[in-house]
Amino acid sequence: MGIRLVVGLGNPGKEYERTRHNAGFWLVERFATSKGVALRKDAKFKALVGKTAEGVWLLQPQTFMNLSGQPVHMLAGFFKIRPEEILVVHDELDFAPGVARLKQGGGIAGHNGLRDISQKLASHDYWRLRLGVGRPPPGREGADYVLEKPPAEEKSAIDAAIEKSLSLLPQMIAGDMQGAMNKLHAEDKPPAKKEPEKKDPPVKEPPKPAPEKKGLLSGLFGKK
Repeated sequence: MGIRLVVGLGNPGKEYERTRHNAGFWLVERFATSKGVALRKDAKFKALVGKTAEGVWLLQPQTFMNLSGQPVHMLAGFFKIRPEEILVVHDELDFAPGVARLKQGGGIAGHNGLRDISQKLASHDYWRLRLGVGRPPPGREGADYVLEKPPAEEKSAIDAAIEKSLSLLPQMIAGDMQGAMNKLHAEDKPPAKKEPEKKDPPVKEPPKPAPEKKGLLSGLFGKK
């Protein structure tokens, strides 16, 4: 079973377009550009909508983050797309910038966009591509943090995770989620240290028998 709908989460408007919360928008925009797809405003679905030559729908809700579920539910219902055929791309506080993770279902960790999607679809079975944006410093609220622009170094790391994810998106769309997951997650891990080769201990030759001692008389007079 493949993916028929890719949803990028974010907030509409120029004041939000470069904020951490719009990481999902960034990926879908780049994917659309790479496919030569124009994302056009569709009043019926309250979203920017496009469709690839392979028949995959691309969606950017224009309802603001906490109402993201309505456009997803409407388009999925209209085209009879099941939750497990939906991939939602979103920012993730639990991962550092540069990390991307793929999973199906699970907790929403306070993400308002995911909360609304789960409620509207009445399901947690959709797939999620989580783009790490890092945790806010102590004393800062997550809600404020995600609405800020990341510094250049963090933005570069997020962009790298997006590029890595885009290279695996065709595999996800084809339905090879486990294969895509293995590649995506393996690249975040440091290479395994090689164990030094164990050499067999040198074979010890058995000790040579000590030369036979001749008796004193025999030594003096020889054998009879």
